Amino acid sequence: MAVDVEKLIRPHLTDIQTYDPVDPPELLAKRAGIAPDKVVKLNGNENPYGGSPKAAAAVANTPLHIYPDPLQRSMRRALSEYTGMDQDSIVVGAGSDELIDLLFRLFIDHGDKILDFEPTFGMYGFCARVAGGEISYVPRDELFDIDVEAAGDAVDDRTKIIFLSSPNNPTGNLASNDQVKALLETGRIVVVDEAYFEFCGQTAADLVPDNENLVILRTMSKWAGLAGLRVGYGIMNPGIAKHMMDIKSPYNVNVAAESALIASLEDAAALLENVEKIVDERVRMFSLLQEMDGVTPWPSWGNFILCQFAPGRAGVVYEDLASRGVFVRNFGSQRLQDSFRVAVGTPDETDAFIAALREVI
Repeated sequence: MAVDVEKLIRPHLTDIQTYDPVDPPELLAKRAGIAPDKVVKLNGNENPYGGSPKAAAAVANTPLHIYPDPLQRSMRRALSEYTGMDQDSIVVGAGSDELIDLLFRLFIDHGDKILDFEPTFGMYGFCARVAGGEISYVPRDELFDIDVEAAGDAVDDRTKIIFLSSPNNPTGNLASNDQVKALLETGRIVVVDEAYFEFCGQTAADLVPDNENLVILRTMSKWAGLAGLRVGYGIMNPGIAKHMMDIKSPYNVNVAAESALIASLEDAAALLENVEKIVDERVRMFSLLQEMDGVTPWPSWGNFILCQFAPGRAGVVYEDLASRGVFVRNFGSQRLQDSFRVAVGTPDETDAFIAALREVI
């Protein structure tokens, strides 16, 4: 029987603008015509030092035939000790991406709006499109700072959620707590994405107890090196947390990720030493980029640096680097058409990137 399946799909999903992910190392190697171990992969903001050996050991010794705890008790308790926040204010997800999706499920009906400060992380807009919501973009200023007054003017009766990334991906700059407070005064849900918190130390989490409409998102992907296991968490009012727990899949975080998260938090001191290495390397990379003609690096509080070039040059440089086996992150955004983002890797990876960049420009 012939069925036109397209007619059964929700109309707004038949030709949706997708999120643009990065390719795995083996495909990057094939593209450059080199061995996979020769790839300099600086396009995913991944931790070059990997996860904790204790996390790897915990995963290896985890029974895989038992379902994880649907109430996340051990993970929430460990995260409470790490963050200083109450357990009932914490929800764990399969990456912070899942938590973003859950927020849309909880708050967004078809036709509702979110407010987003561009350029920023593409998952907010992608999840809005999947949910059938609308996106109001408030452009960042010439320094990539947010315009709180313009945001207030853009809020209307259909606006439900305001997203704010700090440090912002891909520009690397911070939002102040005063700016967060001003956004909270709109009465909308304000989501502050602190995926790179450990690299800067600034947080709005202390505002959660006094602001029922504030949600903080964090991840174990960056500082703890668990990107491949997909585990993140949110800090929020216990009422929102309860609703999030109610609507998530019962076993949303797998047992391997659970074991790795708990072991990583127990080994946080060692992992934070790696964070210090990355921050030191970020400073060195920024200094090297400043010395080069033809590229303008933007100051960053994350584990990456945005590099800006003369009009029309960024794409050429990006492709030439790729042909040399050095992969950075480009963007389709009009605002970032003359820029790309480079993750901070090991000193050897920095040297390889800088050497290739010098050859290209």
